[in-house]
Amino acid sequence: MMERVEHAEPAHTRTGVASAPTTASRTVSGPSSALERWLAGHMLAAMGDPAITLALWDGHEVNRGGGTPRGRIRVLDRTALWGLLRNPEVEFGEAYSRGTIVVEGDLPAFLECVYRTWYRPAESAADRLLRRLYRPNHPPRNTLARSRHNIHHHYDLGNDFYRLWLDEQMIYTCAYFPTREMGLEQAQVAKLDHVCRKLRLQPGDRVVEAGCGWGALALHMARHYGARVRAFNISTEQLAHARERARAEGLADRVEFIEDDYRNIGGECDAFVSVGMLEHVGTENYAEFGRVIDRILTAEGRGLIHTIGRDRPGLMNGWIERRIFPGAHPPSLKEMLDLFEPWGLSVLDVENLRLHYALTLKHWLERFEQVADQVEKRFDANFVRAWRLYLAGSMAAFNAGNLQLFQVTFARTGGNAIPWTRSHLYE
Repeated sequence: MMERVEHAEPAHTRTGVASAPTTASRTVSGPSSALERWLAGHMLAAMGDPAITLALWDGHEVNRGGGTPRGRIRVLDRTALWGLLRNPEVEFGEAYSRGTIVVEGDLPAFLECVYRTWYRPAESAADRLLRRLYRPNHPPRNTLARSRHNIHHHYDLGNDFYRLWLDEQMIYTCAYFPTREMGLEQAQVAKLDHVCRKLRLQPGDRVVEAGCGWGALALHMARHYGARVRAFNISTEQLAHARERARAEGLADRVEFIEDDYRNIGGECDAFVSVGMLEHVGTENYAEFGRVIDRILTAEGRGLIHTIGRDRPGLMNGWIERRIFPGAHPPSLKEMLDLFEPWGLSVLDVENLRLHYALTLKHWLERFEQVADQVEKRFDANFVRAWRLYLAGSMAAFNAGNLQLFQVTFARTGGNAIPWTRSHLYE
């Protein structure tokens, strides 16, 4: 017979320490078996023996990494353990969100420790087996209808939610920190200028932006660089905010926010830019995305793609794909070339802002923790834990090098109106 006990802890803990549900009941299934303890140790070995301690519900601890542990994970019931053994990538996130797994210590540091030992430079036989077992089919194609569903799932949670913890312009992409001490608000403006300088914007330039978020970049290009911008998005919530900003700031005559998919973009532009959207396109659609760029870019046109990426092709984290970003895929540079090679587009420059994104996420996580009580009232405790894990895990992945942040600039093949040096980026 399984005994039920009440387990009360704070609804949330400040940055880095997760908690169990406020008044969650959990199951205690008696003492752990020798098999369960052996399997727990074997799982840590398969993860590269990270310097962490795994504590089972009966107090038994496993630590194979040696040295001082970077954190302690408590598995509060047998179901959570067997979930971890079955599919650690997905079930860790599920159990953490439910509160049946608790991480004691600094959560980003704990996850970074795991990522650094678990990372494999090449796909192993075990990777291939796990993919067949837990992801037997490729993710559904990001058709127009599915893309709308995926974007709604993440970005239409409500502008009030994102306003709680993003910067004042609600920029939900990697900031640019000329110095590590710079605040988030200033670093996001620095990112906008960094993008505009890379595009070498001039007054009167016609710009198309694919995936405009809450509109900060489009408005910045119009206000500070004299550009005329058409910005496309399929998030209703984001567009409502962007249009209101344009009206309030007197820029509605220079910035048009259009609710439509990138596949339907027409007309002509001198500069094309996409910041934080390629992750949602899907590699199967890269040729079509490149065709759109080719269709609208002038002979002397130039462009920039800003995207989360990887050093090599790989699948999105299974839990993040299921719960946070359905349909997302961070590409490798090799995969990104399918945007350019078929269409006579030349890559001019690639910059990797990986550590800038890690620092951006640190700011976001700290801000999120400050408003966690408000988020829980709006949603629930499981939602708070899920987003805490998503932000902390993303920060850890960038610090560990599992994720990259690429800014790729390009122009027409053979076009010679290109920068002679990079001095324009820093003047």
